[in-house]
Amino acid sequence: MPPTQKRTAVSLSTAAPSKKIKTGQALAIPEPTVVTSSSTTIITTTTTTSSTLKDRFIALLTQSEYASAGISNSTLKTYFPEDEYLQLVPIINELTATSRLVMSRTAKELHYTLVEDQVALQFHGLDPAARMVYQVIERTQTMGCWTKDIRLQTNIQQNALTKILKTLESRRLIKPVKSVTAKSKKLYMLYELQPSKELTGGVWYSNLEFDHEFISKLRYFLVQTCRKRPHTLQELHHELEQKEISNVALSLEDVRQLVQTLVLDYSLEEQEERMGQDDVLFGVPRKVSVPCEFTWWEAIEPDFGFRTVVFEDGVVLAPHEPHYQTA
Repeated sequence: MPPTQKRTAVSLSTAAPSKKIKTGQALAIPEPTVVTSSSTTIITTTTTTSSTLKDRFIALLTQSEYASAGISNSTLKTYFPEDEYLQLVPIINELTATSRLVMSRTAKELHYTLVEDQVALQFHGLDPAARMVYQVIERTQTMGCWTKDIRLQTNIQQNALTKILKTLESRRLIKPVKSVTAKSKKLYMLYELQPSKELTGGVWYSNLEFDHEFISKLRYFLVQTCRKRPHTLQELHHELEQKEISNVALSLEDVRQLVQTLVLDYSLEEQEERMGQDDVLFGVPRKVSVPCEFTWWEAIEPDFGFRTVVFEDGVVLAPHEPHYQTA
């Protein structure tokens, strides 16, 4: 609530002495404004009337440096004299009871964070047990929290916990999610958050199932693109975006994972030439001729181990010498 203001017109000859402000008060004296009329010159000084302590407290918490992170108890003392600081106790209790204020404790001291009116309405009427469950889920962020872990941390019986979770869900404070590693179990996280890739599996999963068809389609496109000429990862990423092969957004790291699988399957290989220091070119593997004088069907004949084999690089395997097959 903005403080009320009044303007006091004082003659130049009868200007009142300025009022001193105690150190530590969150008050400021605005600059005087000169107004010239046809008959006389008047100085008007804007003075702020003493607003209520509650309004000043709320205004402090809405400042940008305290809106999200909150304000610590020690910092709060620097804005209010000792007598006013003691009068904040019933104000803090009132705001906490109406869910307008959240208190959290760090290793050293308390922090106070103001809650928006719309969010406060969602918390209005929740009992301490429900608030404790919400705080446990809030700490897990995008990883979510298993029902078993909530029960262990809050020591709430299963029947009561189930009722609390349904209440928080109905108010859109939390939501249930599932993990690709445990599809039959539920995790809970805050309603406005999105599950992490560790839970959803990222772009390679659809409805918690590994999407083989989608990945095969992308791999085929990458191989066909590199058949025309070698490409860098950035170029392959650009080609996927331009041709709209994927119906979900793929990051450069996603393309890197696809190319890596193709390299391990010998469908693509790194080229010796580079576009730059970090830009590796990827192309289809070159055909390699058989590096010896015999054909593959001769290798399965009974007397193959008793032959002298001469390779193109000059290596000779004498009869009875072990013949090792390499990939």
